[in-house]
Formats: sequence, C-alpha cells, structure tokens
Amino acid sequence: MAASDFLRTGTFVGRVWREDIGGPSVVAVRDGRVVDVTGAEAPTMRDLLERDDPASAVAAMGGEALCDVEPLLEAGSAGPVRLLAPIDLQAVKACGVTFARSMVERVIEERAAGNPDLATRIRDRVSAVIGDSLRDVRAGTPEAARVKAALIEEGLWSQYLEVGIGPDAEVFSKAQVLSSVGHGADVGLHPISKWNNPEPEVVLAVDSRGRVKGATLGNDVNLRDVEGRSALLLGKAKDNNASCSVGPFIRLFDGSYGMDDVRAAELHLTVEGRDGFVLRGHSSMKEISRDPLDLVAQTIGRHHQYPDGLVLFMGTLFAPTEDRGEAGQGFTHHIDDVVSIGNDALGLLRNRVRLSTDCPPWTFGASHLMRNLAGRGLL
Repeated sequence: MAASDFLRTGTFVGRVWREDIGGPSVVAVRDGRVVDVTGAEAPTMRDLLERDDPASAVAAMGGEALCDVEPLLEAGSAGPVRLLAPIDLQAVKACGVTFARSMVERVIEERAAGNPDLATRIRDRVSAVIGDSLRDVRAGTPEAARVKAALIEEGLWSQYLEVGIGPDAEVFSKAQVLSSVGHGADVGLHPISKWNNPEPEVVLAVDSRGRVKGATLGNDVNLRDVEGRSALLLGKAKDNNASCSVGPFIRLFDGSYGMDDVRAAELHLTVEGRDGFVLRGHSSMKEISRDPLDLVAQTIGRHHQYPDGLVLFMGTLFAPTEDRGEAGQGFTHHIDDVVSIGNDALGLLRNRVRLSTDCPPWTFGASHLMRNLAGRGLL
C-alpha cells in the first residue's frame, strides 16, 4: 500500500518548508502533487481556515506544483521541500482524560506518584472496584456520578475523576504557537523523565468563531512519571522542545468527510524500537466520554477567545500497560523508537523519539514568520 493512498478522496492541506525561499508555504494536495497555494488569500494556514468554506476556496486557488506527495511523505522532514506541522498561528490546546477507561491509568499514575513499580497493584485494585462500568459511561451523567462515588468510597478519589467523568473537561495548553513538529521529524522527551509514552489522538482544526474546519492526527507525547508526581507539573510534562507532533495534513471538512467521521475514527499505533520491541495500540473515538463538539465549546466561546483559531487534541483511549522488559514496569520509550499513528482517512504520522535536548531547537517563531511573509510580499 502506498503511503499516499489516504489522499485519493478528500481535500488535504498542509505546510512545507521551502529551502529556495527560506520559509514556510501553505500547500494543497492535488492529483498526487503538492501545490503551493500561499498567496494574498492564504498567506498562513490560519487565514485559510478562517474562510467560510476552506475546501471550496482551496479548489479555486491557483498554485505552484512543488513535488510529488509520495516521496515527500517518505522523506518527511528531509530534503529541499519538507513537511512541517500543518498549523501555524493557531493556539495548540489539548483535552485530557476524555476517555473514561483511560482515566483509570491517570488515577494509577497519581496513586503511584510516578513510580511504575506500584502501578500493577493499584491497577488490579481499581479494576476490582469498577469492573466494566466505564465502558459506555458518559461524562457528567448520573451513571458517571455513581462510578465516581464508588471509587471515592474505596479511598481511590483522584482529581482525574472530576475531569474524567464530571461535568467539566480538562483543557490545557499543549505547545506554543509554531512549536509543533510534523511528520518525519523527531519528537522529544524531557531528559528527567524515565516513564513516558506516545498518545495517539485526533486533532481538530477550529477557526476563531469556534467552527471545526477539519481534522488531522497528533502525538501528545506524555511524561507519565512527571505528571504522576504532581498535576501541577502538567506544563513540564507536556510542553517541551519537539514534544508535540501534528500531521501529516489537515483533512478539510467537505462532502467526503465531516464530524461524524471524526466521531467514528479508529486510530492505530505502532512503536518500533531498535531493541526489536514492537508495541501495537488502538484508540477508538467511538468510546470518547464527551462529544468532540462539547470539548470545542468548553474551549472557545464567550469565556475564551482565540482570534487566530486553535487546534484541539481530543485525548486518547490508549493506555500503555504492556511490559517492556521487567515484569510490572509497563511501557516506556527508548531513544530512537519510531512511533507511527495511523487512520485510514487521515493518513500516517510517523516520528522518531529522542531527548528534547537532542532534537533540533525551535527557532522560527511568530516574529520570524511575519518578517518572512512580509519579505515575500504576502502581508
């Protein structure tokens, strides 16, 4: 199967770095070719997504053909034209504990205080209390309140219960504007972490009026031990150099793809290590405890505005409990792991794992983008 098979239907847009102009361009995929559509109508991805119907707007735009999409997907972040994260000025937000079943792992992380040695015993205890009662629970419902009460009765209260099955979602800032990396790039782990994992997620592209314009894939790289020690370390656990990956393209909503497809999305994860270890995981949006549009409404509205729009990570069902090495230690990344997150409609997002201190530093910020676009006569 070709890496570009997912592009046969739908409207896909993204961003590339062009060495010949020393800056980024907004691109569309047309008939297997990557076409630069950057111009007065779309100097940034933010401007394109602000259009009432960006899919129709892209179809009407001219452009410069840059390369075939297949070798670009294979090369990723290498070559004179290379993929970037398909977002630019949008705020990068994420929702945590949106799957009630994965909430259990957050409770375990907190109870174990970041120590994987304690995780198995706590996991067994929690499972004995709640069994399968989280399978179809919806956050904020009377059923969810009963599950919460049962856990509290057993002395297993956790702040994660409140955001996992209570009325209010957890929404946090995952990364700084323009700091996300794209398909083929390295993703980073803070050097202090010894227990960490990928998080395969659907990411919604939302405009400044709260309208969802498309979707893509994301890896919300997670430091389980850091966040497990204290929820107040969430920023340190989540926002580090190269710790946010998005891509490869945004699939715009059109007649072929929309919110119901997001709600039914099945994500597949593979982690391949140099030691021969292979981890396979899965996340089903069908099991999310909050509707995606509810998460959007809890993020943007009269209570909080985003004039450049935002992207919103939806959370994950995936919980990395498979041992890698010593029994009871669970999974953690090794340097040079290759993480692949796939969905039939959105493609494949692949990244290599390194330390954040060894990944290329983030040097191209909003001021650099504005100067670059102005120098090209696009502002």
